[in-house]
Amino acid sequence: MDIESHRFISFFESEQAAELCQRATVENFTNQTILFEEGEKPDFLYLVLAGRVEFRKKLGTNHFQTLATALPNGYFGELGILDGQPRSAQAIVYGGTVLGKIERHHLMEIVNSTKGSVVVKLFNYTIQRLRESTEAYVKQLVYKERMVLMGEMLNTVIHDLNSPLIGIHLSSSVLKEVHTDTETAQWCDLIQAQAKRISAMTEDLLEFAQGNTILRKQPLNLAQALEIFQELNSVYLREAQVELVIQAEDVVVNADENKLMRVWQNLLNNAVESFNGHGGRVEIKAWEREKQVQIEITDNGPGIPEVIRERLFESFVTYGKGTGTGLGTAIAKSIIDAHGGKISFESYSQHGTTFYISLPLEAKALNSC
Repeated sequence: MDIESHRFISFFESEQAAELCQRATVENFTNQTILFEEGEKPDFLYLVLAGRVEFRKKLGTNHFQTLATALPNGYFGELGILDGQPRSAQAIVYGGTVLGKIERHHLMEIVNSTKGSVVVKLFNYTIQRLRESTEAYVKQLVYKERMVLMGEMLNTVIHDLNSPLIGIHLSSSVLKEVHTDTETAQWCDLIQAQAKRISAMTEDLLEFAQGNTILRKQPLNLAQALEIFQELNSVYLREAQVELVIQAEDVVVNADENKLMRVWQNLLNNAVESFNGHGGRVEIKAWEREKQVQIEITDNGPGIPEVIRERLFESFVTYGKGTGTGLGTAIAKSIIDAHGGKISFESYSQHGTTFYISLPLEAKALNSC
């Protein structure tokens, strides 16, 4: 957008608006440029013309808490301009951000000579932004509290699960030794594999609750991994009357196999639950394109409810389910992000959902192909 059509400019009379536009400077910023630090002297009012600006508090070494975000047609810095107090947070830009900048003394000259109605408009908008920022901050505090509680609970769960999981592993090993036929051996191998997956899943949840995703990356053949994934879910899918079709190129990616399995499992579970016992079809495709691995997971279910689409990758977001924590897609995104990849989706009511995952093909993986 251009500076003349910005919300802040529209608050003023035409003569003052023109003067503000004349005195403003427009500047482009590269990704993750720091505009100002907490405690710095306020010198400019900023108008967001494109991109995104985040405001955050430093909580420790290289650790920040995001307080608010400014998007196109928004503005920030007016509180420091009005009261002259130091900046209360760090401001950092993301993406191709374009900002209009108005120097403090120029703005104050115009504000001091403007009508009271203009000041009221500015005041109302500022109060509205403060309320939104406060609400967002409270939500973050509640989220952090819930994650701490979940981490404490999972520590106990992991400890309690160890003994029965060891028992399952040992029992299946004994069965495999006693009954040496091929079918029994296959079932025992499946039992052991699933027991390992349970243990890995609880650890993944604990990592997520602690804000960490620890990757154990190695060259992984996606076609082979998806074949194993299909086998592990054969009984589950048969009981749910769901057909799983996999089309995967023989491509190798540097990735954490258990973590990717977790992503696929979460998305598969969501699809199966959406069928609501009526059966359906899920298709997974994987191929290489432009030094990226592309994975698509498509179902022919009823689609993701519109009410949660915009917040689907947030934690504790769920709708219309009798079970579930609302963490599945949030964990999936955290895993894909940790791999340096991207995840998105398209969903249409009564026409199904497709998740799109892209992963970088790193040098080691490229050399293995």
